[in-house]
Amino acid sequence: MLSMRKRLLRSGFRRQLIVQTTVAFVAATGLSPADAAESGTNLPGPALDLPRTPDGPLQTAVLAGGCFWGVQAVFQHVKGVESAVSGYSGGDQATAHYETVGSGRTGHAESVKITFDPRVITYGEILRIFFAVAHDPTQRDRQGPDIGPRYRSAIFSDDESQLVVARSYITQLDQAHIFRQNIATRIEPLNGFYPAEGYHQDYLAYHPKNPYIVYNDLPKLEALKRLFPESYRAEPKLVTAQRPPF
Repeated sequence: MLSMRKRLLRSGFRRQLIVQTTVAFVAATGLSPADAAESGTNLPGPALDLPRTPDGPLQTAVLAGGCFWGVQAVFQHVKGVESAVSGYSGGDQATAHYETVGSGRTGHAESVKITFDPRVITYGEILRIFFAVAHDPTQRDRQGPDIGPRYRSAIFSDDESQLVVARSYITQLDQAHIFRQNIATRIEPLNGFYPAEGYHQDYLAYHPKNPYIVYNDLPKLEALKRLFPESYRAEPKLVTAQRPPF
């Protein structure tokens, strides 16, 4: 059976199908926009973090937390983030294609490469937003209606200092019992990041009325604005210069 997202992608987003899909999604999940708008978890900052560097170069973080549409959109609205690109990590370059990754057998996770200015925001602050509003880190191999290893929660890095911060923060949050379950986020080596197809980039910005976006991803932006008002940026940093033809 095709996932909700894939059915929507192939449908051309006809108004009638959008309405039907919205009704079906609400019936299946029991969610309403009002319920979803309360998403997000108020988290303490990391006890261990990398310092702000007044003259340092831009840094990157590669994070996976379910569908990359919402994760990308969250970080595009974060001050200090210079770019957030949807893509694939965890598998080989040869299999880094949407239809192939959808098989669940490539090792890839839908991921987002975040390039940020360490003068403005630290790696630990990036992780705080990731755990607090970008996804539910207690879900194993799923986020909302999306199920499978390609939707796993993961932190990809080849930087030992980042790995130390990530492990420390996960331990800190688990010991504080802030979530009802332990964090399921996997820490994996970054063996490559491969940008996703053009029609996946800036998806929320170009399709804000897509019912999947309305119920799964717009609430993340509301949570970002509510929980991190000092970090929220109204205008997103988009990848594309113009809307992709899809």
